[in-house]
Amino acid sequence: LRFDTYVDDAVLWTEFLQSQQGFKKVIVLGHSEGALIGLVAAVKKSVAGYISLAGTSRRASVLLREQLATKLTPELITESNIILQQLDQGTPVKKVSSALDPLFRKSVQPYLISWFKYSPTDEIAKLTCPSLILQGTTDIQIPLTDAEALHAARSGSKMVKIEGMNHVLKKVASDQTAQISSYSDPDLPLHPGLMGPIFQFIRESSGASVP
Repeated sequence: LRFDTYVDDAVLWTEFLQSQQGFKKVIVLGHSEGALIGLVAAVKKSVAGYISLAGTSRRASVLLREQLATKLTPELITESNIILQQLDQGTPVKKVSSALDPLFRKSVQPYLISWFKYSPTDEIAKLTCPSLILQGTTDIQIPLTDAEALHAARSGSKMVKIEGMNHVLKKVASDQTAQISSYSDPDLPLHPGLMGPIFQFIRESSGASVP
């Protein structure tokens, strides 16, 4: 499995929808890691619009390095940085400690290498279609600065900041307890301010009649 496998899937679905009589225009939306998958697919195909929902502006290797720096011991941070640097260069790592094996095991390294090669800001700069960047202010995984960097990289894009929305698109405060519980609470609805900007973008980009 490679990151590009998911991109190829998104491209094929886009082509399929574009070939159907019931679809005049296709807009690609991706959330979190899917924001980059959708972005690369949108670059490859001519689409009516692209929506990034809680997508990072940084390479995945940089994001992982930052996340691991707050969770590992100093020794494991050093090891993980060496591993990430090697994978970033496209070279598999032969020896991984048991503590880091779940993340960097041999079977997942090809996926990480294929993922690390993409820079979201470089990719979004290639887009020629209308682009919408949505980001919540209480997202503990992806900060608002990522949305701002994507917005700056894509001339003419629109950025919408949604107050109180976290990474899983719920209206949640910033405290850790509320955040963690929201990730597994199916009864918690989507943030009420999420769908409005999406519908407006679809109307503006495609001319579709959206409620």
